[in-house]
Amino acid sequence: MLIGITMGDASGVGPELVLKAFVEGSLKGDFIVIGDYSILEYCNNLLNIGASLHPIEELSQYKKGVLNVFDLGLMDQSDLRIGQVSKASGYAAYKYVEKATNMALEGTIDAIVTLPMNKEATRLSFPNFTGHTELIAKICGQDKYTMMLASDKLIVTHVSTHVSMQQAIAAVKKDRVLDVIKLTHESLSSFIDKPKIAVAGLNPHAGENGAFGREEIEEIWPAVQAAQEIGLDVTGPIPPDTVFIKAVKKEYDAVVCLYHDQGHIPMKLLDFEGGVNVTLGLQVIRTSVDHGTAFDIAYKGIASSKSFINAYNFAKQLIGDKI
Repeated sequence: MLIGITMGDASGVGPELVLKAFVEGSLKGDFIVIGDYSILEYCNNLLNIGASLHPIEELSQYKKGVLNVFDLGLMDQSDLRIGQVSKASGYAAYKYVEKATNMALEGTIDAIVTLPMNKEATRLSFPNFTGHTELIAKICGQDKYTMMLASDKLIVTHVSTHVSMQQAIAAVKKDRVLDVIKLTHESLSSFIDKPKIAVAGLNPHAGENGAFGREEIEEIWPAVQAAQEIGLDVTGPIPPDTVFIKAVKKEYDAVVCLYHDQGHIPMKLLDFEGGVNVTLGLQVIRTSVDHGTAFDIAYKGIASSKSFINAYNFAKQLIGDKI
C-alpha cells in the first residue's frame, strides 16, 4: 500500500501540516508527498520542524523512515509568496493533483490524500478550475461522482458543489439525486450494515406540499421513491431545518444535501478541524482535508493537522488497510 499526498498550495498551510504530522508519527504506513522538495525544505527549516526529507524522482528511490518527496521541481523558495494568492503556487498545486491522479490511475499509488488548494490562485492559470473534486473526476473521465464530508458527528453528500445557487437549483433533478443516493449508500455500506439515508428538501419546510416550490414533488420525492424500490433505506425529502439534528441523533447515517452550503455549514459547525472530504464514484480513492489554505496562519506553525490525519486514516480504511 502506498498513499500519495499532494502538497497543496505552497503559500498556505499544506507544507507545514504534512511535515508536522510526519514528525509526530501520525502517518502510519507508506506514503509519498507529491510536490516541491525545495518548498518543504524551506518550511521545515523555517519552523524548525526537524523532518528528515528525501527527494525522489521515481518510486524505486523510496526509503523507509524518511519523508519521501516526489519532487516535481515546479517551485523554489524564490517563487514562494507566503499567505498570498500566487499564480506560481496555484499552477503547481494543480500539477501536483494531476500527477497524483495519473499515478493512481496507473496503479503506482493506491489512494490520494489532498492538501488544500486556493481556487483563486489556480484560476490564474486554469480559468475553469472549480475544485479538487471536479479536476480529479475530469482526469478520470467520469461524470457520476459526488463529494462526501465525514466525521464521527455527521456525514453529508452533495447533489452539487461549486456552482452558483441558480445552477444548484437547476441541478436538482431526479436522476442526479438518485445517483447521489446510490453513491452514498455504496460508500456507507463499506463500513455500516444497512445504512439509513435522509434526503434534505431544497425549499423551506421541504416545499410544504408545493406551497414554497415544486422541486420536492417533481424531482426529489421521485428519486427517493426510485431508491426505495431497489431496496435502499432512504427517507425524504425532510425539511432542511430539522434533518441534520435527526442525523446527529443517529436517526440517519448520512444526509444527501442539495447544494454546497446546505451540507458544508452543519459539518463545519459541528467539526471544523476534524472533518474529511471524500470523493465518491471515481475509479481512484481520494480523501482530503475539509478546510482551505488558511493564508492568515500559513508558516506560523499553529495550523491543526487533525483533519489531514483523519483524511489520511480514512484513505487507509477505504483501501482496506488497518489503521
